[in-house]
Amino acid sequence: PAGTTPLDLFRTQYRGKRFSFGYPACPRLEDQEQLFRLLDVSANLDVELTEGYMMDPESSVSALVFHHPDAKYFNLSERDIERLEQEFSQG
Repeated sequence: PAGTTPLDLFRTQYRGKRFSFGYPACPRLEDQEQLFRLLDVSANLDVELTEGYMMDPESSVSALVFHHPDAKYFNLSERDIERLEQEFSQG
């Protein structure tokens, strides 16, 4: 809004969290491929994933955003991911 200062923005209590591929909660860049398929990103946004799972054009960004007051940042190790994959594959 008009008259909003940078300090006003800094004091804002944002609700929810933003999780990006390649960071601790989503460490595997290749998992972004599933998001691209689900949302048909290449057709809808003209953004592609390279063989190294980088986005092209390179100024593109992606994230999973959860607007829930209880959303929290967390870390997943490779071991955590393997355990979760095993649990989900068993039903």
